[in-house]
Amino acid sequence: MNQKSSPSRGFNLPGWLSPDLFAKTMRADFRFAPHNVLLLIGIFIIGLLVHLGRYGFSVNAVAITLGSAVAFAILFRMHQVWENAVILGTIDGLAVFLMLRPESDVLIITIALGVLFSPAIQIAYQWEKAVMLRFGKFTGLKKPGLFFMLPVIDKVAEFVDQRIRVSDFSAETTLTGDTVPVNVDAIAFWMVWDAQKAVLEVEQFEQAVVLSAQTALRNAIGRYDLAVLLSERDRLGQEIQAVLDEKTSAWGITTQAVEIRDIIIPKGLEDAMSRQAQAERERQSRIILGTAETEIAEKFAKASEQYQNNPVALHLRAMNMVYEGLRQKGSMIIVPSTAVETMGLGALGGLTAFDRELPGKPAAEVEPDVTATGDEGKDAAEV
Repeated sequence: MNQKSSPSRGFNLPGWLSPDLFAKTMRADFRFAPHNVLLLIGIFIIGLLVHLGRYGFSVNAVAITLGSAVAFAILFRMHQVWENAVILGTIDGLAVFLMLRPESDVLIITIALGVLFSPAIQIAYQWEKAVMLRFGKFTGLKKPGLFFMLPVIDKVAEFVDQRIRVSDFSAETTLTGDTVPVNVDAIAFWMVWDAQKAVLEVEQFEQAVVLSAQTALRNAIGRYDLAVLLSERDRLGQEIQAVLDEKTSAWGITTQAVEIRDIIIPKGLEDAMSRQAQAERERQSRIILGTAETEIAEKFAKASEQYQNNPVALHLRAMNMVYEGLRQKGSMIIVPSTAVETMGLGALGGLTAFDRELPGKPAAEVEPDVTATGDEGKDAAEV
């Protein structure tokens, strides 16, 4: 299967010691997991104990057996193919025969059992299905759990993860329908519902999904103007999802959703669009202000009809305005002299001014002959 390298915690191994070095370049025949390492070491230890019980203690036998177990565990983790098991097992068995003959029979059998049967016990996780090949021909799918494969002749083509996957893709410098270059980032949610089709009919189905999504994104961008792309991202994502799902269904893969994450436009165009938006808002504000002025003028014109032939109502309204102004502390109202004379506000202004000069006296005690009229009334009205 294709195995992806995972970052090690605490330290990084050199490239030539990476556990997944082989899996980066070609497919493996099996997955040599921790339980396989334990099984391999257990077989070698049992063989060593049988050998020591039969031929007595030997330092060379102990060193060769334990060293072989560790070496095979490391090599199988790096190169997970049956060819290595056969070749390395043969070389190690020959070395043991030359060093320990004629007491090498037990250890040779131990090496053969360890290198052939320790990788044969495989485990598929709950979210996986294993695609099995025998002599290169598909034999079936192995469900999650423990399963056995025949040494050398069986091969796990791939452990297929059937959970929902998320793949990001992008379209860089793609022209929209109105010839605007944009960079679009998107993500696709997809899953494998038929592991057999995904493995046997597509060489690298994950890469095929990403490239197909990228192509569909570019085609969709070219059909729409920039304004549509910016305002209808959901519509664009749904269209890409439909096109991608139609293509990947034949591979045993379904695309559940495509979401547009970001649309990047040139900086100059972004500034121009910002100025355009500001101008549009200014235009709308002016229209609203003009509409308000028109409505206010209409209301004033309608109100003037009530005062046109009714001077008493007009005087009452003016006096009410003066009263409202005087009620506010520290306020000043400038009233035309004609309005003051018409409304008879001269005496009122004089009384107010006189009361401010004599704050201790109430307004009722002011001499009645002290009355401001004419120009004095005009000055007093400016309160």
